[in-house]
Amino acid sequence: MRINTNIAAMNTLRVMAQTDEAVTRSIGRLSSGFRINRAADDAAGLAIANQLRADLGALRQATRNAEQAGSLLKVAEGGMQGIEGVLERMKELASQAASDNVADGATGRDLIDAEYQLLIAEIDRIASSTEFADVVMLDGTAAADLNFIVGITAGADTITLSVTSAIFDLSTDNLGTAPATLDLSDVTTSVNASAAITAIDEAIGQVSQAFAQIGAQANRLDIALTQARIVVENTQAAESVIRDADMAAEITELTKNQILAQAGISVLAQANVNSQSVLALLQ
Repeated sequence: MRINTNIAAMNTLRVMAQTDEAVTRSIGRLSSGFRINRAADDAAGLAIANQLRADLGALRQATRNAEQAGSLLKVAEGGMQGIEGVLERMKELASQAASDNVADGATGRDLIDAEYQLLIAEIDRIASSTEFADVVMLDGTAAADLNFIVGITAGADTITLSVTSAIFDLSTDNLGTAPATLDLSDVTTSVNASAAITAIDEAIGQVSQAFAQIGAQANRLDIALTQARIVVENTQAAESVIRDADMAAEITELTKNQILAQAGISVLAQANVNSQSVLALLQ
């Protein structure tokens, strides 16, 4: 029996130190809610979780981009609805002026034409005032197309709204067919009124084409937005699996290690008692 080196006590102290570290680790995980609080906990897992978190930030921004693009399309659609309503009223006036029961002059077609010309100006006003983020969308003056990143890959996940395209130029000098564009039309005579009806019908067709483009882009954005939200959910779930702590498992682990710590104290006391028993031999 040796008293200078208490191997049992040393072993017990080593195990108790390990148990104490495990208790501290469990408390840290329970208090933070994370399984990984430092690189030493899981270096590879931390790297993956950090990449997922970076992707998550980009995906959330992509979702906001898609939502903003949807808002832009609604603004453009609202402007087109306004222009369409004006064109319908203009066609009513042109049809009235084309009828032979309306006379030329100040008491007849000139009165109708006065309102007709105001409506032409109203179309141009709507076209030039329909804007989003300082970009005018319906008068052909936009300097560049609008690009929206709706994913984490700039090229593949970009949706472009071609506001520079002639199809979105709904100003009266582009509606109709040159030289009989809408801005040059009038209803001061029956012949002019009939020509105006033709120009208005062409203008309505052009607005319908713009509506079709907006509708197609809106449908694509809806799909992209839904997909972005799904990817956000899945990415967040993947990060959670790697980074977050399983609270039930950690509580179980903490309880186990606390019991082991208490047992270690008892075992250490017993190891010391065994060494002290040598004193009995000296009595």
